[in-house]
Amino acid sequence: MPSSKVKVAIAQVLKDEGYIEGFQVHANDGKPELRIGLKYYAGRPVIESLERVSRPRATRLQGARRHSGRDERPGRGDRLDLARVMTDRKARSQGVGGEVLCYVA
Repeated sequence: MPSSKVKVAIAQVLKDEGYIEGFQVHANDGKPELRIGLKYYAGRPVIESLERVSRPRATRLQGARRHSGRDERPGRGDRLDLARVMTDRKARSQGVGGEVLCYVA
């Protein structure tokens, strides 16, 4: 997929949390391309679902960005919540809020 700083940061969090084997950024005709190595356990993918929460624009007239304060719980229980290009757990320990990017289960 085309690479960006946010995509690389998300891939780093997924790797740190054990959801992917690894990732690399390669040049493809002078444009950076992100390659992610998926991780499997007992023949099944470790990532069962990935739900994008915050989007730049839902319709032409309004955005669909989701933000949460430091005291709000954006998560859904047993999932890894990528918020602030860090896990929800890490953001809480640092006492920060921000945009909720996606949920990973």
